[in-house]
Amino acid sequence: MTQRRPETNRARRIERLATLPLFHKLEGRRVVLAGDSEGALWKAELLAATGAELHVFASGGPEPFEALAAASSGGRILVHARNWQADDLAGAALAIGDIEDEAQIRAFVAAARQAGAPVNVVDKPDFCDFSFGTLVNRSPLIVAISTDGAAPVFGQAIRARIETLLPAGLKAWAQAAKDWRPALQARELPFALRRAFWELFTGKAMAAAERAPDESDRAALFAALDQIEGSGDGTGRVSLVGAGPGDPDLLTVKAIRALQSADIILYDDLVSPGVLELARREAKRMMVGKKGYGPSVKQSEINALIVSLASQGKHVVRLKGGDPGIFGRAGEEIAACKAAGLPVVIVPGISAAQGAAASLGLSLTHRDHARRLQFVTGHARSGDLPEDLDWRAMADPHATTVIYMARATLSGFRDRALAAGLDPATPAIAVQAATLPGEARVTATIATLPERLRELPKGGPVLVMVGHALGEAHAGTSSRSGRRSA
Repeated sequence: MTQRRPETNRARRIERLATLPLFHKLEGRRVVLAGDSEGALWKAELLAATGAELHVFASGGPEPFEALAAASSGGRILVHARNWQADDLAGAALAIGDIEDEAQIRAFVAAARQAGAPVNVVDKPDFCDFSFGTLVNRSPLIVAISTDGAAPVFGQAIRARIETLLPAGLKAWAQAAKDWRPALQARELPFALRRAFWELFTGKAMAAAERAPDESDRAALFAALDQIEGSGDGTGRVSLVGAGPGDPDLLTVKAIRALQSADIILYDDLVSPGVLELARREAKRMMVGKKGYGPSVKQSEINALIVSLASQGKHVVRLKGGDPGIFGRAGEEIAACKAAGLPVVIVPGISAAQGAAASLGLSLTHRDHARRLQFVTGHARSGDLPEDLDWRAMADPHATTVIYMARATLSGFRDRALAAGLDPATPAIAVQAATLPGEARVTATIATLPERLRELPKGGPVLVMVGHALGEAHAGTSSRSGRRSA
């Protein structure tokens, strides 16, 4: 068998960005706003909140802006009751115009660009260097949403959804992070310890998002940091993380947090690109492919790599398709970590069986048909069908059996199970790439399914489910448009 070395620094998949989201520091800086409409007033309110020195040029008179100027406690608001001039744009950090006449728009844009100021013309995206997104304000925590002008109402609906997910108390936690950062920086800690502090901070903030932090929170966090620093011996840690069956939406919150705190991610072939997109951008990714009946990195090499990297003080995330504790060889990796004295945690994931059943709209333990759910592997270390399976259990008419890695050995499984008494008419389903857009399936009986596996695309993970609880899918009631149901 050809040995495959771990792949490192694989090119990251970056989706095209319609616009690049940036956050401008405007406090004390000159910003020019031309216009006197309701839209201009809204822009003035937003810009004043940044602490900018805002110059408003309102040819219709200063009245719309007088109350705002009087009430502003952030930056200075200077209202000029005249049209703008090119010299007014000198030194401007931003230029915003609420202008309707196209000739005036073109002149304003040209003058702003000549002055080196990014320009925005309200509701005229073709003339804009930047746009104003929809904001979720927990300042200094700010979330900006943009649809590139395509659907503002859609952006507002997303904002409303995010508003419900971010308690108002996070504003105080974000401010605490800003206030406490200088004390952390003064300690001149290595990156790993600084990141450990912010991970602790984040965990505490998310657990107590409804209230503002106090001095006891600060003291507890710095005490925890002292403990980590005092016990620091260069040892890292290992997280065995379940990536689920493929759909990124099925990741657990804990899995996402692990991915966001990883230094290095060792991932399998079965992990979808969408899952990797949720990882921390700075994390190094290494593919340690485990592909049945094809070139693979040996398990012993993966074990050694995990130990070596974590021993350098890294947080190593071992990312596995499905659940790491179900035919994911987690036991061998846990043993290697414990032998090396490395702390290791398991983050469970949605199993492939659960994902496939959900995609099919089935209950694997329908009480009218199944008393037991059993997961078995389709091949032993040698790659052959395991000889020590309990074939009477495989033939149990009241069990649902899920067979992992069964593409090459299903005919042998079928023959042994039928010989043990399994009804040849028992419904059986093979699912490939469950929960992903390319999901394909074959619905048959256990007697005929092995020969029909050739209807599935070559390569890719195949899961086989057998049992009378699958009867509804066997009858074709759960077929989905765009997916193969044979």
